[in-house]
Amino acid sequence: MRKTMLAAALMAAFGSQAATLIQAGRLIDGTGKLLTEQTVVVDGDKISAVKAGYVAPGPGDKVIDLKGATLMPGLIDAHVHLSFQPGPNSYAEGTHFNPADYALRAVGLAKTTLEAGFTTVRDVGDVDNVSLSLRDAINKGEIEGPRIYAAGKIISTTGGHGDPTDGLSWALMGDPGPAQGVINGPIEARKAVRQHYKDGTDLIKITATGGVLSVERSGQNPQFMDDELQAIVATAKDYGMKVAVHAHGKEGMLRAIHAGVDSIEHGTYMDDEVMRAMKKAGTWYVPTIIAGKTVAANAEIAGYYPEMVRPKALAIGPQIEKTFSRAVKAGLKIAFGTDAGVYPHGQNAREFQYMVEGGMSPMQAILCATRNASELLGVDDELGSVSPGKLADLVAVQGDPLQDIKLMQKVSFVMKAGVLVKGP
Repeated sequence: MRKTMLAAALMAAFGSQAATLIQAGRLIDGTGKLLTEQTVVVDGDKISAVKAGYVAPGPGDKVIDLKGATLMPGLIDAHVHLSFQPGPNSYAEGTHFNPADYALRAVGLAKTTLEAGFTTVRDVGDVDNVSLSLRDAINKGEIEGPRIYAAGKIISTTGGHGDPTDGLSWALMGDPGPAQGVINGPIEARKAVRQHYKDGTDLIKITATGGVLSVERSGQNPQFMDDELQAIVATAKDYGMKVAVHAHGKEGMLRAIHAGVDSIEHGTYMDDEVMRAMKKAGTWYVPTIIAGKTVAANAEIAGYYPEMVRPKALAIGPQIEKTFSRAVKAGLKIAFGTDAGVYPHGQNAREFQYMVEGGMSPMQAILCATRNASELLGVDDELGSVSPGKLADLVAVQGDPLQDIKLMQKVSFVMKAGVLVKGP
């Protein structure tokens, strides 16, 4: 503590310490611009300047040579589940995993995610609130991982997608309530949101429709009533939290949008009416194309999913990509999100390729994971672009991803808040 205070006093008296100069051959700055031969100056944990040309270092300055690379803001994945990792045995984990097992696995998955170039993630559903402790440990510098905005436990309805007792024997089901993220009626809805605030979550995640991987018959039926949704949104806004909504079916999406939620995740069966409602309300869309492709492929493997899940995965999976293409043409606000945990963590950047195949330009896809995602999270004053005053979250790939979007899967340089994670 004394050393930290002394260092702060010396910096105040004599100026900041030596800077880090990152010399980039190309810079995608997160505002839609591609600049060449730029120097990004990093002081401490922030970007202090962006200068044209390759600036010569001053005494003590450190130079990072990325002249053959493309530098970008740190990437943001707005839909991950760091507690989960897919596999044919994942459905049995709940019978023998303890919270510590999920937490310890999440430590490794967090580091993998950071090294893949994702310096910030939004964890939209975990087990036993382990993402909250993971977030705090990363913020304290105790472990390596991305900056986490955590929703904690998903809020569901009894028997809905996210009810933690779905699929258990009747003897084990019990009757989970708001403390476990299961609600029925507006009073319990308010209580669940307030409990999440008490737990320390950053946002609320609800499951407005059925889902693919839960052991329930429908993947798209509406699962919240209007009064429940309105209670959740109003209470969340009182506590300064945004509401993210898992939704596949049309009716559930419309109810959620009309209630004033902030984002629709997956949005598989949205039609023109849903898109018009989203544009009018300013609702964000987080597609998760890679998750759709993954579950459809896994459903072809005998025994990978329970038989109740397979037909849902085969139907809903391929539809997400088609819906995404229509959403791009409709001009929806789109933020990058992948549903990591449904597919193996660390492969998040495959989503860029699928977004481009679905009709986006490479620049548009990259903006979804920088500027757009920072706006969705409400942190665009700190993240999302390479600008003076913002946190020094930076990634780079060798070559030009605007010419070959697959290069986004080969991140060679990662810096988070001025600390080098990967690279020269």
